[in-house]
Amino acid sequence: MRTALLGASSLLFAIGVNAQNTCGTALPIGAGQHTVLAIDGTENTPANCAEVIGTGVSSAAEWYSYTATADTNVYVRTDPAGFPQVDTRIQVYTGACGALVCYAGDDDGGAGLTSYVVFAVEAGTTYTIAFDNRWTSNGFTFELGLMAGPPPTLELISFTPFATGLSGTSRAVVDMNRDGLDDLVGVGTDYVNILQQLEGGGFQSVTIPTTPADNSPSWSLAAGDIDGNGYNDLLYGGGQGATFMMANNDGTGFTEVSFPQYIFSQRTNMVDINNDGHLDAFVCHDVDANVSFMNDGMGNLTFGQGGFGLTCGNYGSVFIDYDNDGDIDCFVAKCGCDPVDLLMRNNGDGTFTDVAPLLGFADNHQSWSSAWGDYNNDGWMDVLVGASSSGYHKLMMNNGDGTFTNATAGSGVDLHTGQSIEWTTHDFDNNGYLDIFGGGAMLMNNGDMTFSKDNTVPQNGSVGDLDDDGFLDVVNGSTVHFNDGNDNNWLKINTVGTVSNTNGIGARVVLVSAMGTQIRDVKSGDGFRYMSSLATHFGIGTDTAVEQVEVHWPSGNIDIVENPTINSTIEIVETVTTSVAETKRTELMLYPVPANDVLIVSGTHAPNSPIRVLDTMGRVVLMDVLSNNNLDVSALSSGMYMLEVGTTEGTLKRSFVKQ
Repeated sequence: MRTALLGASSLLFAIGVNAQNTCGTALPIGAGQHTVLAIDGTENTPANCAEVIGTGVSSAAEWYSYTATADTNVYVRTDPAGFPQVDTRIQVYTGACGALVCYAGDDDGGAGLTSYVVFAVEAGTTYTIAFDNRWTSNGFTFELGLMAGPPPTLELISFTPFATGLSGTSRAVVDMNRDGLDDLVGVGTDYVNILQQLEGGGFQSVTIPTTPADNSPSWSLAAGDIDGNGYNDLLYGGGQGATFMMANNDGTGFTEVSFPQYIFSQRTNMVDINNDGHLDAFVCHDVDANVSFMNDGMGNLTFGQGGFGLTCGNYGSVFIDYDNDGDIDCFVAKCGCDPVDLLMRNNGDGTFTDVAPLLGFADNHQSWSSAWGDYNNDGWMDVLVGASSSGYHKLMMNNGDGTFTNATAGSGVDLHTGQSIEWTTHDFDNNGYLDIFGGGAMLMNNGDMTFSKDNTVPQNGSVGDLDDDGFLDVVNGSTVHFNDGNDNNWLKINTVGTVSNTNGIGARVVLVSAMGTQIRDVKSGDGFRYMSSLATHFGIGTDTAVEQVEVHWPSGNIDIVENPTINSTIEIVETVTTSVAETKRTELMLYPVPANDVLIVSGTHAPNSPIRVLDTMGRVVLMDVLSNNNLDVSALSSGMYMLEVGTTEGTLKRSFVKQ
C-alpha cells in the first residue's frame, strides 16, 4: 500500500494560501514556492493527464493557473529541498474550464513518490494546474520555476487520437488471432477484451470470459506463446504474484494459471532463458531476488528464484544481445532500496553474470526502465537509461565490442528534463533511426547520435501498427493515437520460430538497405509496463529498396530473404538450411551459441558417440568422436553448420553457428 512520506516538522512549509477549490476560481501564481494546506477542493480533475501508477481514484483537487510571460520551459515539482515529501499527482491543462485539454502531468516523477513535470509554454497562454487526492489529501509545498533556454522543438511528429471503447486495463498491442495484424488487448479481473484489427481498417471487439485472475496486471503485462500452440498467452504482473492466462488451441479461450509464491511483481517478460527452444518467463521482484518460470517444453512452468541479482529494487527488465555473441542478455533498471542497475551477461550455459560494475552501469541512478537499441546503426546495441527521479538520463553508446561510453553530453538527451517510469525506443518517423519515447516527449533521432525533442506526443503506452500503414501508433488507455506518418518507406517482419520458440523472441533481425545496416532484437516486454508488438519494424527513410533481411534465430539457425517488397509486412519462418529435420532439443543440446573453439554437446546420446559436422551445402567438414561431451570446432570457419550424432536409436541432428 502506498503511503505519504511526511517530514519531521511542519514549520518547514512555505508561507502561502490554499489554492482555490474549483477550476473557475483557480489561484493565479508565478515562479516560486507555494503551499497546498490540504486537498479538499469540491471540483475533481476531469481527466487524468499523468501516467497511471498503480491503482486508486481521486475525489477532490486544488486548482492553480499560470499565465506564461515568455516562450520557455516551466517545471513544477512537489519535492523542493527542505520540505517534507508527500505522495502527489499533478495534472496540467490548457483550454477553458468545462473543456479542459490534457497538456502535461506526472505521478511519482520526483523523489519519494512526489511529482515532477516539465512542459513548454507560450507567452500569453494560461495553463491550469491541478493536484488531486488520488494518493493523499495531505498538504505539501511545490515549486514552479522557469528554465533557461528556448522551448523544445515542437511537432516533429504528429498523432491523431481515436477512442476505441476498449474495456479493461489497456496493457498490450500484439497479434492475438494469428492474422499477422496487431490487436489491442484490455484486461479485466475475469475477462480479456481484444480489439482485433481488421484487414482494411477498423476493429472487431471480442470479449473472452476467464476465471477470476488471482493477480491483475496492475504493474505490467507480457505476451508470447509459452505452450507452442500458435496463440499468444498473457502474463499478468501484479502486486502479489504472477498469473498466466494460457490461450487455448484456437485462441478463443484462456485458462488461468497462478503461482502461490509472493512476488511484488514489476516488469514481466517472456524469453527462452536457457535456449532450449521453449519460451520461459521472467518477473522483476521489487523486494527480493528476481524470479523465473522455466518451461519444460509441454507448457508446464516451474518457479525459480536467483541467478538474476539477489537484492531488492528490481523494476524494469529487458532481454537483448548487447555483446553480439548470439545469446540473450538481461538488463534490470533499478530504483528504491538498491538502485544499482544489473547487466546480466548470458554465459551461454544457462547461467548469467552481472557485468554492470565493469561497464559503467553500477551506480545509484534511479530508473524504472531502459530503452535498448542501436541508435547510430553500427550493429551494436546502445541504451538510454531513463530517470524516474534522479534528475538526469544516461545515454550509453556501445563501443563496438560490448563496452560502453557515456554519450549523454551534447546528445540532446542531456537537455531533456522530463522524467517517467516508461522508456522505450522505436522508429516513429521511419527515417531509419531509433527514437526515444519517455519523460513526456519523444526524442527524435537526428541520425548522428543526437536527438531533438517533441513534447506534443501522447503519453507512453503500448506501441504497434494498428492501421497497418507501416507507421507505429501509441495506445494509452482506450485511445489509439494513430501516427499521421510521412513519405518515408518501411518494412515489417513477423518472425515464426520452428526450432526456436514460436514467436522468435530472442531473434536478432538485421536489415540492409542503401542507408546501411539496422538491427532489432525480438522481445516480449520492454519499458516498464506495456507489451508492444512482436512484429519487427524498420523505417528505411527515402531508400526505395531493401537488399536483404537476415534473421539470426536463438537456435543458431539463420534465414536470409533477398530483396523483399518494401512498404509491406513479410513473414519469415525459421528453416534448417541443410534441408534435414532437426532433433528435439531435449535429445540434443548445444552451447554456447554461437560456438567459439569448443562446442559442448549434451542430451540423451551415449558417451563417445561418433559425430559428423556438415556445412550449409551438405558437405562433411568434420568427423570425430565426442570426448567428455566437448567437440573441438576451432578449425571451422565462421558460419552455420549441422551436427549429426550417431546413436543406437538413429542419428540425432542439430544446427549451430561457429563464431
